[in-house]
Amino acid sequence: MWRPLFGEIEKRWEERFGKNEIAQLRKSLSEVLRSLTGQIDVELPDCLPILGYGLFCKRPSDVRRVLAKRAERGKKTIPEARDVGGGSQLPLPALLSKVLLAFAIEFELESKLSLAICANVMRVVDEKGVRLRALPSLSGVSKEGINMAMTFLKNSGYIAIERDPRESRTRLVRLTSNGREAQKAYGERLGAIEKLWQERFGKDTVRNLRDSLERLIGNGSAQQSPLFRGLEPHPDGWRASVRKLEMLPHFPMVLHRGGYPDGS
Repeated sequence: MWRPLFGEIEKRWEERFGKNEIAQLRKSLSEVLRSLTGQIDVELPDCLPILGYGLFCKRPSDVRRVLAKRAERGKKTIPEARDVGGGSQLPLPALLSKVLLAFAIEFELESKLSLAICANVMRVVDEKGVRLRALPSLSGVSKEGINMAMTFLKNSGYIAIERDPRESRTRLVRLTSNGREAQKAYGERLGAIEKLWQERFGKDTVRNLRDSLERLIGNGSAQQSPLFRGLEPHPDGWRASVRKLEMLPHFPMVLHRGGYPDGS
């Protein structure tokens, strides 16, 4: 049943967003992927991986292996591109996943926190405190995903969870001093990698990719994101019985529970 869905959904996207728009998105993704192949020392699957402990895309042992290979080469940066082609033949979700995963791996090689936690949780928490129950709607991440992130962040000293003095039944999540430093480092690291990608793949290639994605995503909210037009759940499906999304996550969190009851 799943095999025809890639082509069917890509055809719907062409009808929804425009055939030229999707062709440009596919072209930009393929150009980046062709250059990426041979630079990443771990295999990039056709889909995003199930996130492990700390919601990292790769296990610590995988990261150590990449760093060890880099040390053997005597380089801190990824080696020169090797064009192996074939990216344009992949389904669109594979192209999206591989490029996003490559960015996440590069981010996590020099970050103590995963890109998933930074993009979805650290991005919306501050020093004053945010209501714990508001985090799913603010981040676009399921309650289950937020709970996993909270456990890791609290145990690692990046956040504190306290009672709201104005409402005793409400819990607030606030950044600690370590959390503030991590939040700042997250923003700096994102900018550094995007600049590095512009130098590595060409400013026009990265700009075209960003432009294509921005036209599809908008601001990521239900009101102003074109992607939301395709997210109305089937009335007989389980998603129709749960709270509707208000915001798309800034990084997909694929949990070991799969999609139900909402591990997606």
